[in-house]
Amino acid sequence: MKKIKGIVLDWAGTIVDFGSLAPMGAFVELFARHQIHITIEQARIPMGLPKIDHIIALGQMKEISNQWTKIYNRTFNSVDAKNLLLEFEPMSAKAAIERSDFIPGFLEIYKQLSKQGIRFASTTGYTRKIMTPLIEKAQSLGFSPELVICCDDVAKSRPDPMGMYECLKAMDLVGQSDQVIKVDDTKPGIAEGLAAGCWTIGVSASGNALGWSLESWKSAGPSEKDMAISKATQSLKKAGAHLVIESVANLASAIEKFENENYSLDRKEFQN
Repeated sequence: MKKIKGIVLDWAGTIVDFGSLAPMGAFVELFARHQIHITIEQARIPMGLPKIDHIIALGQMKEISNQWTKIYNRTFNSVDAKNLLLEFEPMSAKAAIERSDFIPGFLEIYKQLSKQGIRFASTTGYTRKIMTPLIEKAQSLGFSPELVICCDDVAKSRPDPMGMYECLKAMDLVGQSDQVIKVDDTKPGIAEGLAAGCWTIGVSASGNALGWSLESWKSAGPSEKDMAISKATQSLKKAGAHLVIESVANLASAIEKFENENYSLDRKEFQN
């Protein structure tokens, strides 16, 4: 296996916002403003998609669509989605900055791997308006990736690999995608990494697949954690992740596994 030269990171649920909780409350509040009830579980289903696509996916869910039609006497459409996005962005930006603490261990592992010469970039399903204050805060705390690609920075965002290609360019790793790892907590995020020909790592404990707050994670018992992690791990493997780790704090050992074992990119997954 070749040496890993680059890592492309997702944001919410991967390096910030343990449990990926910020988007959930914002989506529930957004639809509630329009007399539509959605659950946290429903809001999580399209996670990882660009936010306009996420809103469209929610509006097309039968339970939500039926409510919309009953109230507004017409089906939910793309104009509705665009209008909701305009409302959502400031709400989401506020929620994102409120839950912008790094995942425990991230900053340390980022500095460690950077010193080893590994380059970093990132993609996100958040729009540029939502991400701007979050990027500024992250930079002030010491995280400065070579590029941050937001969902509205490219013509086609995740699961399309266009954002990943821009990251490869920024890291000077075009043509070396087999030496790059995409780290994400959602199916669309894993998919964009696979589509770009990169290795993929899913994060189970800190992300959308589990959806627990850091406080809930810390207070849970071993058996409860094991059961939840098993379910989240299977979900991420089903999405195509080559390897699943609990959080980015475990990234160094995961990289060693990629570099020291003889696997090829066409292999569906590692043995954890």
